[in-house]
Amino acid sequence: MVLSFFAFTAAAAFVLVTVVDPYSGATASPYFQVPGATVPGATAQRYDGQDAQSMLVSSTVANAVTVDGYTVVEPEPEPEPVVLPANGASAAVPNPGSAQAYAYGAVAARGWGADQYNCLVSLWNKESGWRVNANNASSGAYGIPQSLPGSKMASAGADWQTNPATQIEWGLGYISGRYGTPCGAWGHSVDIGWY
Repeated sequence: MVLSFFAFTAAAAFVLVTVVDPYSGATASPYFQVPGATVPGATAQRYDGQDAQSMLVSSTVANAVTVDGYTVVEPEPEPEPVVLPANGASAAVPNPGSAQAYAYGAVAARGWGADQYNCLVSLWNKESGWRVNANNASSGAYGIPQSLPGSKMASAGADWQTNPATQIEWGLGYISGRYGTPCGAWGHSVDIGWY
């Protein structure tokens, strides 16, 4: 019993550290890769037009209750596959009040899952570093989504130059209309270099 409690506590602590700081360990970094390495039980899949990795996770914990000499054992649930974006990065839930926190809610409001949010974070990290005033001097692209020209975002609000929410709403509308999903836009960006 004590060993099971310790194992559960250690596993929960590991998960919480990963959620709070997904880049805390060397292997958590999206830049860490072992050439030719494979993970036992992992299979390559296509997800939203991108390669993804799926892994089945299982445990040996079962609930059992004994009453009056009868033992009732609750069967273990079937493990569900965990699917990550092709780049292996997993964005943590953002701090409240940030542009990423707004985007997290806006992605969910469109019915897209955490995988789409992860792709959006990767895309806009590459494009603007999530800076509301990011300006590409050579092309004229502006803002978090790097609208070209930036004034296109005025269709989402007059405060397009300074309001991250306005830029994010415009950017998600653009992505939806042109690529279908953030993972579709991210895949195009990875393949072509822009979206």
